Amino acid sequence: MSTAAASSSSSRPASTPPATTPTTHTSTSAPASASASASASASASASGSLRPSGSDTTNAPRSPVDWRIRFAVLALIWGFSFLFIKVGTHGYAPLQVTLGRMIFGTAVLAAVLVAKRERLPRGTRTWAHLAVAALFLNALPFSLFAYSELTIPSTLAGICNATSPLWGMALSVVALSEDRPTRRRVAGLGLGFLGVLTVLGAWQGFSGTDPRGTLMALGASLCYPIGWIYVRRTLAGSKNSSLSMSSAQLLLATVQLAVVTPLFTTLPSSFPLVPLLAVVALGALGTGFAFLLQYGLVAEVGPTTAQMVTYFVPVIATAAGVALLGEHLSWNTPVGALIVLAGAALTQTRPRSRS
Repeated sequence: MSTAAASSSSSRPASTPPATTPTTHTSTSAPASASASASASASASASGSLRPSGSDTTNAPRSPVDWRIRFAVLALIWGFSFLFIKVGTHGYAPLQVTLGRMIFGTAVLAAVLVAKRERLPRGTRTWAHLAVAALFLNALPFSLFAYSELTIPSTLAGICNATSPLWGMALSVVALSEDRPTRRRVAGLGLGFLGVLTVLGAWQGFSGTDPRGTLMALGASLCYPIGWIYVRRTLAGSKNSSLSMSSAQLLLATVQLAVVTPLFTTLPSSFPLVPLLAVVALGALGTGFAFLLQYGLVAEVGPTTAQMVTYFVPVIATAAGVALLGEHLSWNTPVGALIVLAGAALTQTRPRSRS
């Protein structure tokens, strides 16, 4: 699940806040690539924020907590986000779960923004582009995941989320002329979608899975690379910090959902505690705090290492769903997930520079 808008220069992948140059979600030295930023968007999908940019990473202070511990915490938070969504929908409508998520996530970033005495970005053009980013990186995918988990297990939603790098690779071929596919990356794309078919049990007619819910989850994963490519094309030159851009993006997504939710849902007659706590955790931890963790990781160890968290998310989502929600797990689900992750990893490979 993912958060603020940021784009990168032509030499770095776009997926961080503007005015900085992102790599899968931000990068300081990686080559530009929408598919790369999409890979981070799989993990970003958990928080819905932009990644730090080159300028942000230069002056970022190191945390007293070892980066490996923070990496593990981030993977756990994003992996459990799908469980939180499932639990939240047990008491509230999907749009209400997403709206609550955005409110609590925005509150966390707003508090940090105030504490650091930073300001929200200015300019009608910037806010207009951020509104589009908020739709594709937050409001729409978060809502689709919430609706999908009404009919599919959280384990399947977590695995579908891991297909973002595959969608990013496919879209980058069309949308980004400088991002030429290699044979290895095209092979990764094919392998990844073979993994999707394995997860869904294509040889048995997709029995046991709800087609509509699965398509919603896959559609949510597709939203992330669309959002990152848009951000890269429109906000690459912004001089605002990733925290400022992400806060504005989450605020806009909250407003969008605040307008839409009352039109399609009614006010709950009761407020069950466990689903409410799940929504609070989903927003405050899975969206707000997770962005801050990732921001620090990218600044300290670089985007390439930080992006590896993407590959742990579906594993944790699957383990959480089986252990805590009692969701059924057939052999093709973990096997297919491994194939998806292998394909996603191949799509992120870069040709060696001749120099």
